[in-house]
Amino acid sequence: MSLAFGIHAVEAALKKSAVSELWFDERQKPNPRLSKLMDLAKREQVKVVRRPREELDKLAQGERHQGVLAHLIEQVAAVKQEDLMSLLDGLDHPPFLLVLDGVTDPHNLGACLRSANAVGVDAVIVPKDNAVGMTPVVRKVACGAAEDTPFYQVTNLARTLRDLQQAGVWLIGAAGESDDDIYQIDLKGPLALVMGAEGKGMRRLTKEHCDLLVKIPMAGTVESLNVSVATGVCLYEALRQRQR
Repeated sequence: MSLAFGIHAVEAALKKSAVSELWFDERQKPNPRLSKLMDLAKREQVKVVRRPREELDKLAQGERHQGVLAHLIEQVAAVKQEDLMSLLDGLDHPPFLLVLDGVTDPHNLGACLRSANAVGVDAVIVPKDNAVGMTPVVRKVACGAAEDTPFYQVTNLARTLRDLQQAGVWLIGAAGESDDDIYQIDLKGPLALVMGAEGKGMRRLTKEHCDLLVKIPMAGTVESLNVSVATGVCLYEALRQRQR
């Protein structure tokens, strides 16, 4: 069952006509935000059902759902690897991509998707195995970005990286051991930023496929940033350069 919960995630799914049924907490008091969702569901001809809070809590697996869950139509599932090149061919500007190598925390993936959407990333690419996919928690943390940002789960990340290179995309990987500062690197052309997993960073093979490794300068005592924070830093530096 594919679900979305939380006000922002459910609203985004409704606007994409991706909801088959909407479930509200039967004890939830009326408020403007929930009324807006009900009106939107009515316009989209989505069935609205009142359910016990205990059922919603169980479906949300302990996450805060704000009294509303949406049962999603399967068409919003992650697209397949072979569609990626078609997306690139249809762009009228240099590709701007984010690759996440093995991020397993849904909160981190959701935050990365939100940042990716904010800077106008064309697609987010993740491996299918040993990484989190598009879960309800990811959708909630992404605050609507999960429905608006193309999301690709690929079976062979190394092969995908090679395909991107052959298509002229420059692969820039973030690695703390690099001697090159991200603020000194040209990020304006066809670009895929490659970020590693929590703690471990990029896998060896992923790192070897990168055209260049860069670091985020650290002025304090901590040695690294959370992957979602580091992703935000790198994405916004790329956006700053690309808007010149």
